Amino acid sequence: MPTTIAADEHNVPGLRSYWNGLAARLQDWIGHDLLALASRSAIAGIFFLSGRTKVDGWLSVNETAYTLFRDDYKVPILPPEIAAHLATYAEHLFPLLLVLGLCTRLSALALLGMTAVIQIFVYPDAWPTHLTWAVPLLYLIGRGGGRLALDHALHIK
Repeated sequence: MPTTIAADEHNVPGLRSYWNGLAARLQDWIGHDLLALASRSAIAGIFFLSGRTKVDGWLSVNETAYTLFRDDYKVPILPPEIAAHLATYAEHLFPLLLVLGLCTRLSALALLGMTAVIQIFVYPDAWPTHLTWAVPLLYLIGRGGGRLALDHALHIK
């Protein structure tokens, strides 16, 4: 009858033990709070910079934005002028909220919705890019903004 040797996970000698110890230290060092902050900042930068290309001054939607929504983007249901305004305001508001960590889940959900619209109706072949946007947004929706967010300070889940 074969015998099995049960080894304690932390006492396994060799490379596996070294790797498991390193992984535990990395998990402690790069925890949720740092991942959430990095995710909030990275995705906010992408959308905010996109929003800045659609305005002259602070929030005056420029003719280029109208042209894009009229000729290139062609989002169904919404007239191009309304879509241009909604997208421009959303690309400024939600990234700002993400950087602050205020209403993090809602802001991430709104930007994920924008990503889905862009993927489905505007650039259906750009799924690799949109997937890189969706992953941090999904992380933030699922886990929240972390302790380095106003949500945490205000006790908002």
